[in-house]
Amino acid sequence: MIEIKNIKKSFEERPILKDISTLFEKGKTNLIIGQSGSGKTVLLKSIVRLIEVDEGEILFDGRDIRRMNFRDLKQLRQEMGMVFQGGALFDSLSVAENVRFPMDMFTNMTNGEKNKHVDFCLDRVNIKGAHHLFPSEISGGMRKRVSIARAIALNPKYLFCDEPNSGLDPVTSILIDNLIKEITIELRKPRDHCPDFLF
Repeated sequence: MIEIKNIKKSFEERPILKDISTLFEKGKTNLIIGQSGSGKTVLLKSIVRLIEVDEGEILFDGRDIRRMNFRDLKQLRQEMGMVFQGGALFDSLSVAENVRFPMDMFTNMTNGEKNKHVDFCLDRVNIKGAHHLFPSEISGGMRKRVSIARAIALNPKYLFCDEPNSGLDPVTSILIDNLIKEITIELRKPRDHCPDFLF
């Protein structure tokens, strides 16, 4: 469960988040809906502490992310997967290296284990034979799928998606919607808790 209590955020004295409080319940897909420029991305990035809010509390199962030191924050980040609006893939890394990145950062898996898991994640998002390609060499829909593969690499408890269909054609958007729906169901199965999902 993620609980937001009275968070506020301003940029250059311009208020973006104005005393926001809400509860994202365990085991549910939660949507943040608003007009363009209304602060949805700022809220999402604030929840995962990519942006520091000015006031308020952000609780992950009772743990206040704002009060965490570097070690505790790193531990919590291992429970998160994030799909950014633009994909946010590393241009200098191949498809396989992008998916492997969180494993390099947060696990002690062997190279063989990492490579096997990269294969699994890419296969899960229906990408085959593109391991060696770079983000500039694949389509927008493929970049989104690689981003999803990277987001699920650590089998996250919390999966955050910032407008995952942005910039995609209607057919690809439906494919991405269905893929995320399938993955959210699958991520619940092997764990003894239900993940929280934010879109």
